[in-house]
Amino acid sequence: MKKVVIIGAGIGGLATALRLKRRGCDVTVLEQADTPGGKLNEFRQTGFRFDAGPSLFTLPSLVQELLAEDAGRFTFHKLDRSCHYFWDDGTRFTAWADKKKLSDEIQKVFQVDPAPTLQHLKKSEFLYRYTAKLFMERSLHKIGSYLSKDVWDAFVRVHRLQLNESMDEVNRKRLNHPKLVQLFNRYATYNGSDPYRAPGVLNIIPHLEHNIGTFFPRGGMYQITQSIYQTAKAKGVKFHFNEGATRIEVNQKKVSFVESAKHRYPADIVVSNADVVPTYRYLMKDQEQPEKILSRERSSSALIFYWGIQREFPQLHLHNILFSDNYQQEFEHLFKGDHPFEDPTVYINITSKCQPKDAPSGMENWFVMINVPANTGQDWSKWIPVLRKAIIEKINKNLNTDIEPLIVTEHRLDPLSIESKTGSYQGALYGTSSNDKMAAFLRHPNFSSKIKGLYFCGGSVHPGGGIPLCLLSARIVDDLSAKAHE
Repeated sequence: MKKVVIIGAGIGGLATALRLKRRGCDVTVLEQADTPGGKLNEFRQTGFRFDAGPSLFTLPSLVQELLAEDAGRFTFHKLDRSCHYFWDDGTRFTAWADKKKLSDEIQKVFQVDPAPTLQHLKKSEFLYRYTAKLFMERSLHKIGSYLSKDVWDAFVRVHRLQLNESMDEVNRKRLNHPKLVQLFNRYATYNGSDPYRAPGVLNIIPHLEHNIGTFFPRGGMYQITQSIYQTAKAKGVKFHFNEGATRIEVNQKKVSFVESAKHRYPADIVVSNADVVPTYRYLMKDQEQPEKILSRERSSSALIFYWGIQREFPQLHLHNILFSDNYQQEFEHLFKGDHPFEDPTVYINITSKCQPKDAPSGMENWFVMINVPANTGQDWSKWIPVLRKAIIEKINKNLNTDIEPLIVTEHRLDPLSIESKTGSYQGALYGTSSNDKMAAFLRHPNFSSKIKGLYFCGGSVHPGGGIPLCLLSARIVDDLSAKAHE
């Protein structure tokens, strides 16, 4: 029985633990926090429940596949709309799941033919069909990944994969209204990137939301964590909380032990679900460092306010976007400037819209987020009050309200606390950015080519950040380790 030590109980680590346990391994998970989930966590405050991290749920089939015979412990429902959109000029748009309703909404709100948008979504489906197998479901760093028919099908269509144009360039060519361009540009933020630099192939993302759908798990997003954790625990995975790894010991180019402050764990296989930068910098200081990968541009971070609101807003739904008036300038600040943009796009997630018990009667639980640069030494004590004021002003303008007196409880997460709580280097939410046409190939692979038995999963490595990609990273590690250790 192979001894496996997994560092970190984020969603990628939990999924890997369950997969390797099912394969017959002896699996131990070390987690520095006192609960599983990493960013995919929850907390309660003065009668309100908040999902602390990821708030969008797509591709539920990945969770069902992972849970297998235990999938019945996890339930969810499909939403009739993906998001409500707001602009400062008073424009309001609902992105309905039903294509007929979506078409009617486009025509009514933007006064344009909906056909180009629907065609854009068909092309998004095309991208998914011909790129998912390679870019999302296989290691890009193994020759065997390129020896299948579906991969060659993608390569013969490479001229249609939009690698040489930015998302924004593609969207401007295809869509017939500037606000629709802005709406589809925002999908670059799903992996912390810049639509004005990220390749057009990222237009794969709208397919997940508009063609497959958005969903809500019963009990909230944290039930994804709990369902996988409870299943893994029932299968015999050993979890040690409040016990972070301190060192990965390598002997003769092979993993041998993982140390914590409490114990020394022998290992045939080590899987790091921790951010790849601290994995090398702190856990493997004596090993060769992959400097090119570790020094790549980081994704965006976030400033999040969790507010208990003592009123209900019927014009809002689960997912809501209040757009910046200057989207391109906002991204220039995110990736090229030295401070956040003062007219940020505001995202509001309200789970009490789907699950009323998450807030007291007549109230709502608001998860209010803006994208901000990764932490490189900015004075956040100066910027947080400025940005909080800007957020409130945008909400007041778009909802015709005064939100400040309605806030009855508040909690905050910022780049510094994201890094300290989750170990994400510089507080970046998705590891490295995808602001390069070769970005997918430049992420750290799911294995080490220099150290036998060392693997990587989670949002800082291939295939990227977000729940679906973290779950796929676990599947890739399972496949790679099975072939290497069978």
